[in-house]
Amino acid sequence: MSTLLSSLGRWSFRHPWRVLVSWLLALGLAGAGALVLGAGTDNTFSIPGTESQAGLEQLNRSFPQVSGTSAQIVVVAADGDSIVDDPYRADIEDAVEQLADLDDSVLSATSPFDENVRGMVDDDETAAIIRLQFDGQSSDIGDQTKDDLRAVVADLSDELPSGSEIALGGDLFATSIPGVTLTEAVGLLIALLVLIVTFRSFVVAGLPLLTAVLGVGISMAGIFAATAFATVSSTTPLLALMLGLAVGIDYALFIMARHQDQVRAGTDPEESASRAVGTAGSAVVFAGVTVLIALIGLGFAGIPFLTTMGVAASVAVAIAVAIAVTLTPALLGFMKGRVVGRPRRVPKAKKGQATAAPRGGFSDRWVAGVTKRPILVSLAVVIGLGIVAVPSLSLNLALPNAGVLPKDSEARQSYDLVAEEFGAGFNGPLILTGTIVTSTDPLTLMQDLGDEVARIDGVKEVALATPNETADTGIVQIVPETAPDDPATAELVRELRAHHDEWLDEFGVDLKVTGFTAVGIDISDQLGHALLPFGVFVIGLSLILLTIVFRSLWVPVTAAAGYLLSIVAGFGVVGAVFAWGWFADALHVAKVGPIISFMPIILMGVLFGLAMDYQVFLVSRMREDYVHDPALRRAQGPGPEARADRRAAALRAVRSGFTGSAKVVTAAGLIMFAVFVAFVPEGDSSLKPIALGLAAGIAIDAFLVRMTLIPALMAILGERAWQIPAWLERILPSVDIEGEAVERERHLADWPGDDSVVAADDLTITDAGIHALHLRVPPRGSAVVTGSSAGALRVLALTLAGRITPDGGRLRVAGHLLPGRAAWVRAHVGAVIVSDAEGTASELTEALRGRPPLLVIDGVDRLARAERDQLAARLRDADPTLAVVLTALSPETALAVLEAAARPTPAPTLIAETPAYRRDPALLTSAAGGLDAKSGSRRDDDTTTEVNA
Repeated sequence: MSTLLSSLGRWSFRHPWRVLVSWLLALGLAGAGALVLGAGTDNTFSIPGTESQAGLEQLNRSFPQVSGTSAQIVVVAADGDSIVDDPYRADIEDAVEQLADLDDSVLSATSPFDENVRGMVDDDETAAIIRLQFDGQSSDIGDQTKDDLRAVVADLSDELPSGSEIALGGDLFATSIPGVTLTEAVGLLIALLVLIVTFRSFVVAGLPLLTAVLGVGISMAGIFAATAFATVSSTTPLLALMLGLAVGIDYALFIMARHQDQVRAGTDPEESASRAVGTAGSAVVFAGVTVLIALIGLGFAGIPFLTTMGVAASVAVAIAVAIAVTLTPALLGFMKGRVVGRPRRVPKAKKGQATAAPRGGFSDRWVAGVTKRPILVSLAVVIGLGIVAVPSLSLNLALPNAGVLPKDSEARQSYDLVAEEFGAGFNGPLILTGTIVTSTDPLTLMQDLGDEVARIDGVKEVALATPNETADTGIVQIVPETAPDDPATAELVRELRAHHDEWLDEFGVDLKVTGFTAVGIDISDQLGHALLPFGVFVIGLSLILLTIVFRSLWVPVTAAAGYLLSIVAGFGVVGAVFAWGWFADALHVAKVGPIISFMPIILMGVLFGLAMDYQVFLVSRMREDYVHDPALRRAQGPGPEARADRRAAALRAVRSGFTGSAKVVTAAGLIMFAVFVAFVPEGDSSLKPIALGLAAGIAIDAFLVRMTLIPALMAILGERAWQIPAWLERILPSVDIEGEAVERERHLADWPGDDSVVAADDLTITDAGIHALHLRVPPRGSAVVTGSSAGALRVLALTLAGRITPDGGRLRVAGHLLPGRAAWVRAHVGAVIVSDAEGTASELTEALRGRPPLLVIDGVDRLARAERDQLAARLRDADPTLAVVLTALSPETALAVLEAAARPTPAPTLIAETPAYRRDPALLTSAAGGLDAKSGSRRDDDTTTEVNA
């Protein structure tokens, strides 16, 4: 992957206008799609398969008068007045008549004085509620209808006596549409300041912001365009905006920081951009993929709107990754060498010194202090974060309602007024519904059922118990004693459902508990049940991915443990603010209480990807320094001195690796914290706890876990941190996210020093028993390889064709170093494996398509004479620059084919296989393996080849 990204980075650097115009076109197309197709967001939450959703669907069919959204007008009489007396009664009745004729979307307007309803006038007769039922959900009601409704309420307010109060609210006004404020721009300003300090250049600092904003623009436009085909909540675009900005800035930062360091060291800008995208870009792609998997994993909850939210956010992250590895090097192509920034001030030498003594930076002093007392530091971090996590035990989950809106909003004022005059439960009534088609006296049946429900603890009153107009469906409207987001209301729902079988036997009605309050409770319950499997999925994924990346067992375990600490501590910060009320006023928290239900699962998913991002950038540098420590190569063996040397090398790697990556990780953590925390003070009430949790989680994970706890644990583990069982090493796939293949290509750029189409030195393929093989095939040249094992010859042929990864040595085919460029070799080198003589002709035609530089044919001696003659004729007519490698147990057959094709006939070469663990060549796959950097190169000037085995 790193070599592919390196090539992509080089191409983007060379063609910056093409890349920039392409992304601008993508922005234009997405924007046009949003304008033409955008249908607006929809905050209607549903959860298929639950009892409450099934009840709502039943009401939609048989009792539409109570299934849609609703609004309510609460009227409070002046002190000493009675709401049931005139002029209040007459004015309210007149308003009800106007509301009933408002437009076609109003199904009913119920007067509080209607003899068929109860509870619409409070016990003291000082307040009354007018209830309106609409056809459809809140998103279906137009702005004109809302304005007309407000006008009627304003007229009623003018008619009422002085000192009375009136407020408009209900489900229709309970949802706020979140927007972007200037506060979010403060986060970008802080990010810009951090980038200026990091890059020491105003121009360079602006580039990550430019790429992030462009990526967010494309993803936001795409999300709004998708509203024509999918239901998208109003929180979804803001979540995508928040994540897109954070990861977009950070991903560009990682690549540009690597590029700037390399250019400062004297690397050519084009080469530096290619290497930066191949190395840092590989880690960016890995980090982005982990975020994508975690976000798409939100589908574990089985809730459509949450799945849509995860997919939309993952699209924003994917676009951020794509822009980072393409547009970032393109912008660097515009900059050329002007990315160095202002040079750092060199300290003056003291008197009597030729040069100033090197002075360690803050990161050097920090990691030295952490690793000096690693056990103490580890205990302090773990205990400290454990204490921070305590408030998380007080968290309760619920869907947002009007009670969490700002206090100056009309819906919040109505909500508070109703709670004050009628009780908190009046804001979230529950509905029992069922089919009563078999009843001979539906009115009495529903009355008896309502009386039975009223006896249950937690029920304040039964406001309505009636059949519909066709007497086939009945409803019981229940007013709880507690608020809709109170845990006691959730317990009441469970208690009502526990009576299902009892009431089915007694009344013969299959009852369902539904209503918007019940739907919210079901969503919260399902999200709570999904947390454990989602947590297992995320942590299991982190263990697997990091084991593959670092070839270690302890590194994944420490990373997963750190992630758990970050998560619970992030929950603790949210709990301290939203449950305990700490700093609630300073952060403009409208109401202390339950938080939005999907905050925990979103926080777990997003923080997982970002935590793995920091883990990779920090620990990969430590691993690189450990592997290349000169003392490590001398510290082989089981003796105590060797173990001490290995441990010292591991400790040096922790310190040097931390110092080398601390600047970038610090900047990335500060930027993400600034972007997330900017959404807290003035953010939407639904997004506020998510933003706070992400900001706290990022700060805790980056600075306390990754930059404090992880170095301490790595120092405790020493060389054991990099150990892995041999059997596990063999079965793990090879994933290069550190750019090792790019660095290897740079190191071997001048090898083999000639124009050989095939060059191999010390090539080792363990499964085939091939060791230390040397091979040269020049352009237009030929090679015949023979041996005693057909399987070994086939493995060698597949290796030369890029199908199998060698275990050691050097191998370059058609100018491309393997295994890093195996994808190119597979696409451009022809290979024919003779197994069925009848299919060889078609395989040869396919192999010669596109004028390949090399043709590899295995098992020539298995061809019949007619097929060999045909092969010779095809080789004779092939491109004269084609190089050919033939394998055969009988070299005479292969030489005869070359002679008949008028191609050079080198001396037969023999592979002497050594006994080794072997598998059936048909089952061989590209096992993990790297090629070392041993020296050795030779090729004769003629067309013969020399093979030593």
